[in-house]
Amino acid sequence: MNIVACIKQVPDTETVIKITADGKDIESQGVKYIVNPYCEFAVEEAVRTKEKHAGSTVTVLSVGPARAKDALRTTLAMGGDRAVHFVDDAFQNGDGHLTAELLAAYLKTQAPDILFVGRQAIDDDCAQVGPMLAGLLGFPFVSVINRLEFSPDQKKAKVQREIEGGAEVFEVELPAVFSCQKGLNEPRYPALKDIMQAKKKEIKELKAADIGKSADELKALSRTRVIKMEYPTKRPPGRVLQGEPADVVKQLLTLLREEAKIL
Repeated sequence: MNIVACIKQVPDTETVIKITADGKDIESQGVKYIVNPYCEFAVEEAVRTKEKHAGSTVTVLSVGPARAKDALRTTLAMGGDRAVHFVDDAFQNGDGHLTAELLAAYLKTQAPDILFVGRQAIDDDCAQVGPMLAGLLGFPFVSVINRLEFSPDQKKAKVQREIEGGAEVFEVELPAVFSCQKGLNEPRYPALKDIMQAKKKEIKELKAADIGKSADELKALSRTRVIKMEYPTKRPPGRVLQGEPADVVKQLLTLLREEAKIL
């Protein structure tokens, strides 16, 4: 099987985020970047699928700046066979639609059998690349799966996802795109041997010229623009009400009505 996993490099959730002076991006200096946690589930499922089907290969794709190569090396250490890095100034600051267009343009020449993506990226939480990629390729798409099985002839897949009070089960023809979430698997930690071997694996770089689109055409593919980033409004400190229970209730009702204005 020709298996593909798409990943994104994102800031670590424990990193202190600072907004740039123009208010349109975050300061990258001093920020620790990691593989998006949901993308780790996608890579793990891709590797497990390869291990179950002899002769299969896993290709990992990512759109991002030069530093994203570190994330690709991590996924190669997890068991990916090769990686493709879309790295060009013309790709930067693009939205999910541009990312999906870039990935689709490449994958249309690769005849993949199955694609895995993370359910969403933890930096922008858009959850758009997976379904848009499936639409551009004309493949079936099932989101947030937590179980995957293949038919004996490997032409169909049965997937399950949780819903409130139960589960949904879908059977789709391959090729297809699936977004992965917690519960599908437990991503492995690469051993030192795997990390060293990953340094020898191929990471192919693709530039704007390789996609066959000009910088203006690529810019037009981004349907959204960042106007301004702002820090969340600081929440006021909590207040402790003291006194007899009946008096505390009266104080609380007064505050909710006159200050919070929710009554």
